[in-house]
Formats: sequence, C-alpha cells, structure tokens
Amino acid sequence: MDHRFQVNLRGVIDLLSHHLYSTPGVFMRELLQNATDAIRARRHLEPDHRGVVRVELIEKQDGGLPTLLFSDDGVGLTEEELHRFLATIGESSKRETLEARRNDFIGQFGIGLLSCFMVCDELLVVTRSAKGDGGTMEWRGRHDGTYAVRPSEHPLERPGTQVFLIARADAAEYFTAERVRQLAAHYGGLLPFPIHLTTGGGTEHLNPAPPPWRREYDSVAERRAALLAYGREVFNTEFVDCIPLRAEAGQVEGVAFVLPFSPHFNARQKHRVYLKDMLLSESAENLLPEWAFFVKCVVNAQGLRPTASREAFYEDTTLARARELLGHSLRQYLVDLATNDPRTLHRLIALHGLSVKSLALDDDDFFRLVIHWLPFETTLGMMTLGHYRQTYPTVRYVSTLDAFRQVARVAAAQGLCIINGAYTHDTALLEKLPRVLPDTQVELFSASQLPQRFEELTAEEHEAVARLRQVAEEALEPFRCEVSLKKFLPVEVPTLFGDVDDGAFRRDVERAREETDALYAAVLEGALAESREEERPQLCFNLLNPVVRRLARVRDVAQLKLSVEMLYVQALLLGHRPLNAREMALLNRGLLGLIAARLDEDEGTGGVH
Repeated sequence: MDHRFQVNLRGVIDLLSHHLYSTPGVFMRELLQNATDAIRARRHLEPDHRGVVRVELIEKQDGGLPTLLFSDDGVGLTEEELHRFLATIGESSKRETLEARRNDFIGQFGIGLLSCFMVCDELLVVTRSAKGDGGTMEWRGRHDGTYAVRPSEHPLERPGTQVFLIARADAAEYFTAERVRQLAAHYGGLLPFPIHLTTGGGTEHLNPAPPPWRREYDSVAERRAALLAYGREVFNTEFVDCIPLRAEAGQVEGVAFVLPFSPHFNARQKHRVYLKDMLLSESAENLLPEWAFFVKCVVNAQGLRPTASREAFYEDTTLARARELLGHSLRQYLVDLATNDPRTLHRLIALHGLSVKSLALDDDDFFRLVIHWLPFETTLGMMTLGHYRQTYPTVRYVSTLDAFRQVARVAAAQGLCIINGAYTHDTALLEKLPRVLPDTQVELFSASQLPQRFEELTAEEHEAVARLRQVAEEALEPFRCEVSLKKFLPVEVPTLFGDVDDGAFRRDVERAREETDALYAAVLEGALAESREEERPQLCFNLLNPVVRRLARVRDVAQLKLSVEMLYVQALLLGHRPLNAREMALLNRGLLGLIAARLDEDEGTGGVH
C-alpha cells in the first residue's frame, strides 16, 4: 500500500524563509524577479509590450504597521494558476516553458514568494491574466500554510499583478522609505524595465541608466573613467585599472577591477553578479578562475543557472566554459599591457608580486602567462626573466643571499648575469622553469665555477708565484682547501672562496659537531660521511690585486703563511661562511700576529713619537 508524504507546511516555510536565504531583505529581490518574469512572459504574447514595475510604500495615518504594494503589468495568473503555482511548493509558472525558454526567466523553482514570510505573516495577491477571461482574482496566503482564493471586489483595469505585504512588527525596519529605496535599487538597478518607487506622495525612477559597460563613450579614456567611477561607487575602493569582460558561454558581460592592494592568493575574491539584470549575489566566488585573485568584478549573465536560493551560480559545463573565457579576457589584458603599457604591468606585478609568484607555483597555466614578466635581482641589476632569456640562453642562479653576495661583484665584473634566488618563491620558480618550459636551461651557480672563467697566468707569472702557491697549499691543507692563482676583476678583490655544491652544508654540520655532545656528534659525523669527500673548496688568489702581487715577493715564510691564513679567513667572512673552531683560532692567531708585528715595528723605531 502506497502512502503520501506528510508535509508540515509551516515548518517548510520557516525552513525556506529563514535558512535558504541569507537575509530577509531578499524578499525585495524575489518580488522584483516575479514581476520582471511576468513582464517577460507577457512579451511572448505581445512582443511590443514594454512593461513597468511599481513599488509603493503605504504608511498608516494612525501609526499602524505600513503596507508595501508591488505592481506589474505582466502576464498575470488565472484562478487555476493561482491554485497550481502559489499553493504548490516547488511548482513554477515558468516550468512548462523552462526547457524551451530557459534564458527568459530568472525564477525556476517556485519558492521565491515564500521569502515574503520573513517580513510578513500574510500575503495578498491580486491578479488579472492576459490569457484569461478578464476577471480579477485574489489569493490570500498565510504563514500557517492556509490560503484562500476568490474573485476580487476591486477588479484590475488591465492584466497584471499586485502583491500586498503588511509589515510584521519585528520586520518593520524593512518597510521604511529609505530601506525600501535602498533594497529596490540594490537588487533591481540593472533591470531593463522601469522601477518606479512611490513614497510620501512622491514618485522616483530607480533605474534610469543602463550599466556603464553598455553605454556609448566618446573615447577610451572616458569609458575607463566611467568604469572606474562605477567600481568606486559599488565597492568603495579606488581601483588601479578596469578590464572589460565578455563570454559567449552563459552570455556574460561586465567589468573587472584591479585591486589597489595585494590580497593573499588563497583569499578568493567575492564578486557582484547579476542574472538577467537582477542582482544575484555580492559574494559570488565561482565565476572567475582561482588565479584571478587580483580583481573584483561586476558581471551580468543571461545564460547561467542560479542555485535554489538564487544567490550563486549552479556549477555546470556552461559555468565552467564561461569561467574559462573570462580567464582568457584577463590573460589578454595582461598580454596587452606587456605590449602596449609595460609600465602599468610592472606596477601591477610589483603590487601583487608575492601573490603572483605563489599562484604561479601552483598553476602551470598562470606560470606560463606571467613568468617572463616577473622581475628578478641579478648581478647586472633588476630585469625580467624574459629580458634575461633574450640575452642569456642558460638561466643561472644562486639560492641564498650569502651566495649572491659572495659572487655578485666578481660575476658582474666578468659580465656574468646571475639571478639572486633568495627572495621568497624565486628559487622554486626558477627550478620549475624546465618542467613547464622544457626548452629552458637552468643551472644552480656557485662561486666555485667562477675561476673557470678567469684569466690564466702566463708561464712567467706561474714561476713568480710558485713560493706563494706552495706556502698557501701547506697553510690551507688542514682546512681541506685547494689553492689556485688567476687574474680577474675587480682588482680590489684579493681572493675568492668557492664551495663545492654541498660546501655550506658541510660547514654547518662541522660547526654543529664541534659544539654538541658526543651522541649527537656521532650522528652528524654520519651526515658528513654521506656528503662528497672527493671535492674540496678552493681559494683563488687574484694576481691583479696589488696586495697579492706584493705577497708573491715576500721571502719571510712565516709572514707569508700568516698573510695567507688571514686572506683565507677574510674570504670566508666575505662569503658569509660560519667559522668553525679551528678557523676561529686561526683568526685570533692571525690578529695577534699582526698586532705583534706592528708592535715590533714600533719598538724598532723607538715607540710612540
């Protein structure tokens, strides 16, 4: 035996009116939506029908609760349609023609009128159908789920509908002239049918002008100024720029505004969206691609589907395609900036740089779009990666600030362009290059590679520095450091310390091993054993430097050794390398030796003069 579901209508009304909608003020949107859908339906019968929506606030002289009257000259309802559509939850007067004319109507669910019960306990609908016998009917619905239908004692002169709402005491704030004006203009400001509001004996037209992206302008500059003024009015923000939006899928049009501040790229922007010229939501999140975090937009869609609450778009293939096309509009804007207005593009990237880099790491398409426009610090100054690759086929970089400081002056003097990858995300972006752009050559650079580019010594010069080489090799052998002598610029740099690839790691481990207990030292010893033993760091002496040239002529082996040790320590410090215990002892011994030598000179000349 089959049974019917038992529905507690009061509970359903409470659920829909208090939980489906985000605010009681949406009753205004639902009534405007019903009115405009009725006008559109009448236009199918009478193509020349223009249509108008009227809203009137009727305030009681005795101080009683006010009444709000909505009137439209749309298609109206017959008595049978009143029973069918206003008394059946989920039934819509548009449903019969929905599949054939889905784009004609905003409402599709047959539950919008119930939102009125958030602000009143009783609704009175007076209607005359353009398809009926010319009679006027009344439908009176109550919050408890009961309703009554009867012929009206006050027949309408022409087809249309009137909806009367008597304010409930706890919702009286929605029945003031200021609030009614604000809600009607807020939700219906873009509607193509005139909305006339009557309050206090005066009538005003709430939507006299079309949206700014549909107007004609004398110049591009005038259009841009008008759009930015609109964005300032809507969002109370001074935007950097504006981007016209258009997508055939979903019939979307509007404008995106470039934010004047840099949000976190995971903080998705909330956009103002209209559906068939009716405000749908001010916090829509699923309209633009995730990477479009740097804009807020206002758009109107004719062909997207709303959710049941009509406060967001339904996720389907049409919305996905519209989102893709809107993303193309934003990409094209960036491409056009790169070609025609690089200064504005650089300003935008400087403003949103960290967020742009973060998203580029997560989104390969966005990476391809922006990576060549991103600026990087190099040994030859700031430049975009695109500019870098035009001149240098291999992208060379260092990953730490210390490494960059160590090589910057010397590399620049040799004409080498090395990127400083120490800034947030820069190294990760450069390492991602060959994965996304396979034709790119990327190389991690180190100071140990620089001597390969230095000028070699002549045979005569090799003979002249033989003593210096020998003393230096003996002095630095305890530190596992090799010695070379070359000529390089700038001449002010006497030496260059070059680590092997894991040299910085080894130095940190060695220092930690010296400063910890025996148990942890054994663990660190294992880590050292796993690193490469066969490669050693190198100290390269610059024979163009006057001090080094003088050292090559020193005959006192002790003095020469002390000088080499001090130059070794200086090279470590200039390379921002931490000194281990032996190197600290070397520094102390060298300083004391230099002081003693100076004192000996003073004593030999008679002391202080």
